[in-house]
Amino acid sequence: MMQESVYPFIELVGSSPTSWEEAAANAIKATCKSVWCLRIAEVKELDVKMDDQGKIIAYRARLKVSFKQDDWKSELGWKACKE
Repeated sequence: MMQESVYPFIELVGSSPTSWEEAAANAIKATCKSVWCLRIAEVKELDVKMDDQGKIIAYRARLKVSFKQDDWKSELGWKACKE
């Protein structure tokens, strides 16, 4: 029997002068500095930024990323909010 799970998600936008793949990787890499236990990233939208001559100057990727909530606060003795 599988244990039930609930995962919150956030939306990210990453950019790169090189590719959409790198734009997505940049968003995840930057987010890992402040949010841990990232689980799954879903690409929601891809677009490009162009200069006034129509040359692509940035690839952008919008991601929906889920993360696991951990209970490190309770392990340190924090009390959960009462409903």
